[in-house]
Parts: sequence; C-alpha cells; structure tokens
Amino acid sequence: MLTVGDKFPEFNLQACVSREAGKEFTEISNTTYAGKWQVVFFWPMDFTFVCPTEIAEFGKRNADFAAKNAQLLGASIDSHFVHLAWRNDHADLKDLPFPMLADVKRELSSSLGILHKDAGVDLRATFIVDPEGIIQWVNVNGLNVGRNIPETLRVLDALQTGELTPCNWEPGQATL
Repeated sequence: MLTVGDKFPEFNLQACVSREAGKEFTEISNTTYAGKWQVVFFWPMDFTFVCPTEIAEFGKRNADFAAKNAQLLGASIDSHFVHLAWRNDHADLKDLPFPMLADVKRELSSSLGILHKDAGVDLRATFIVDPEGIIQWVNVNGLNVGRNIPETLRVLDALQTGELTPCNWEPGQATL
C-alpha cells in the first residue's frame, strides 16, 4: 500500500458531479485540482449501508475542507452511472458537492494497494495529498467500520500548520 511520502498515482477517471441533466459526468485526473490539497476517500461499493453515512458527512463538511484549500474526491469501484443512480435514490446523497470517481477497472485502487484481498472492493481508505501530489496522511478501515470525518479535518489542519503538533492537538492550540 502507498503511504506517507509517496507520490499519489496518476489517474484519469469518469466522475459523477451532478444530478442535472446533461451535466452529470466529467473526467477528473490527478491534475484537475493541481495546487490544492486533496482529500481522496474510498468506500467499498454503492448501495450499501455504512458508506452513505460517511459520504453524506463528507458532503456536510465540504465547506470546511474547501476553506482549507482542500478538494474532496470520493471514489469506489462502481461506475459513474451507478454513482448517479445512488445519488438519485438516496436522500442524503442527492446534493453532494464533490465528485464521485468511478474506478471501475480498479486501476487507482490497485495502484494505492487498497483493494480488499477477498472481496475485491475498496477498503475504507482516506488519503490527504498535499498540493505537490505527495501523500501526507493515510487512514484505512476495514469494510465494516466507518471513518471519523472530524479527525480527517483535524489532521488536515495539523498538516497545514507546517509545525510539530502534539498528541491530541486541536486547531487553535499551540504547536511545538
């Protein structure tokens, strides 16, 4: 699995970005948001149970990430058409403000090393990537445990200080 200090892989994927007719899909690459921090998170598959709780929470916190010059990108092995169908079907996903990447060939997931060995789906992995495309933080959960979105924001804040941050550091506290 790629980890802190590694270059985030190149990718070019279809994404569901809207429910508006004629504007549902676009291609997104690793350079689409060049110069920004990126928080790229993966879920096992659409139309499941834990996944929408995480995706909806990321959506609710999108403005907090944007305020930190960070672009959220969600991804799974499902197609952009399945992403759209799920957004149309699930009330909490209808108005997501970030792209849902379709890694149907599992190329990005394989490059990152986050495919579940038996199920062949993405683990619940989150990568914080700096503006130079270098992975600065990785968190990976198993298939049945949801992630903590406030912790992802806290880590992004800590990374952006450029300083040493002590245990349990919170934004606004002194750095070392």
